Amino acid sequence: MKLHEYQAKQILQRAGIPIPDGRLATTPDEAEGAAKAIGAPVVVKAQVHAGGRGKAGGIKVAKSPSDAKAAASAILGMEIKGLRVEKVYVERAADVADELYLGITLDRDRRRPVVMLSTVGGMDIEDVAVASPEKIARGWPSPLLGLLPFEARALVFAAGVAEAQREVVVDMARRLYRTYAETDANLVEINPLFVQKDGSVLAGDAKLDIDDNALFRQAELAKLKEVSPDEEAEERARALGFSFVQLDGDVGIIGNGAGLVMATLDAVRNAGGRAANFLDVGGGAKEAVVKAALEIVLSNPRVRSVMINIFGGITRGDEVAKGILDVIEKHPPSVPLVVRISGTEAEAGRRLLEGAPLVSRETMDEAAAEAVRLAKEPART
Repeated sequence: MKLHEYQAKQILQRAGIPIPDGRLATTPDEAEGAAKAIGAPVVVKAQVHAGGRGKAGGIKVAKSPSDAKAAASAILGMEIKGLRVEKVYVERAADVADELYLGITLDRDRRRPVVMLSTVGGMDIEDVAVASPEKIARGWPSPLLGLLPFEARALVFAAGVAEAQREVVVDMARRLYRTYAETDANLVEINPLFVQKDGSVLAGDAKLDIDDNALFRQAELAKLKEVSPDEEAEERARALGFSFVQLDGDVGIIGNGAGLVMATLDAVRNAGGRAANFLDVGGGAKEAVVKAALEIVLSNPRVRSVMINIFGGITRGDEVAKGILDVIEKHPPSVPLVVRISGTEAEAGRRLLEGAPLVSRETMDEAAAEAVRLAKEPART
């Protein structure tokens, strides 16, 4: 579960991390009023669950309340990575001398959290991580003990933080780690962490992603959950017990088993296509399951073909084929359908599919190539 910047900053503030004075606004007039209350200059920021807001024009500096109103008028209603901006956060502009980066996430290889600190903060921190990883200091505190003072100081020295800000950043890092642990976060990040010209340090931005599996014990945070239009399919899939991730291609993918679906994504890529999603229906593939999976996949307007890749283990291939036939008879798909069935009674399943308005292939690579080819053909009318 992702939180908006203003929500994440409220949580950081409660943890004792300083943030700029800010107000939420949903109209240009509210943004103007917020700027008057705060005092210019201010920064008007789009509140959407996406990165790259600055590069997309979703962050603007306003030198007066009227400028803030104009900035909000330009930002509200715009789309950033497919998400419509419905609200903006108006906050006091910082008197920035330097920008740092401070973040915590899970290092799956080491099976413990990793704390990252860098004196090269800002919009392109991802590029820094790839091109100059040595510029990011890292520490792996014990999940049982948390980030201890000496570990935080080691990070500060390793990153090269200026002497005047060392103790403040040490304190912030330890407070941020406690926030990470107490909120069951997958990621907590301050980027940039502003060093102002007067030497003070405050959170210029904030990102907080909560583990959905922990929401049952994060009742207050769960109330903040918002489902944007691009996340509706994921919510529907989760409610049905499917594992679903929206991607940016045009070949819809349905399979039973996470490993099989991952291999299917690779096969589509190898065939020159791009998957539109990852959808694992789990162990069963009966009519109701196939119907629900197809509805979720086809709700994405970018999908130009769908590949169903089923391995018959406990579920027999002929039962899968019957389910698929029932679905396409009652709910004909709007795009070409490619089916590959293997495993138990696979041959019987393929015989049942003969003559149906779909394409059946014996191997995964053949099915992937056909799905990619069909996705590139002109859309049906």
